[in-house]
Amino acid sequence: MRLNTHRLVFLSLLIALGTSLHLVEMLLPLPLPLPGVKLGLANIVTLLALYLYGFRDGVTVALLRVFLGSLLGGTFLSPAFLLGICGAVVSTAAMALLLRHTKCFSTIGISMVGAVSHNIGQILAASLLLQSRAVLYYLPVLLLTGIPTGVFTGYILKSLMEHIEKSGALKGFTQQEN
Repeated sequence: MRLNTHRLVFLSLLIALGTSLHLVEMLLPLPLPLPGVKLGLANIVTLLALYLYGFRDGVTVALLRVFLGSLLGGTFLSPAFLLGICGAVVSTAAMALLLRHTKCFSTIGISMVGAVSHNIGQILAASLLLQSRAVLYYLPVLLLTGIPTGVFTGYILKSLMEHIEKSGALKGFTQQEN
């Protein structure tokens, strides 16, 4: 019972942190004058949940952080929300597949795949929303910007995981139960 309570509390904290990062990122100026280009800071939290608890909890964190972030940020059920939710689902699934079925990707590599697949999910959703394939021409731009942002967020997560491991803060209640 104690393990489930700790897990629930920690997942709740991850959702709150992911939502906060989502909102902070909405306030940051775009690093480049290109629509849709963001650092993807909230993805750090989703990937941490995937590492610690597995696919089901990773998807839960991703969906709830997008849902709550858009609700608090005033974009709920807007095109931005729909693009965000599609990107989050595709990237979480891609990162989970790599974590579960390969050992050749580092944290930074998995984060890069997550950033790129997030962009792919958003572009596919935009194509469906606009009922046009013309938006697909923007995909190379997003993919090229997804690589450095994925490296950046992957490096932050790698450093965070090293710190968590050294501190022993999560020892005893991070077993994957899904």
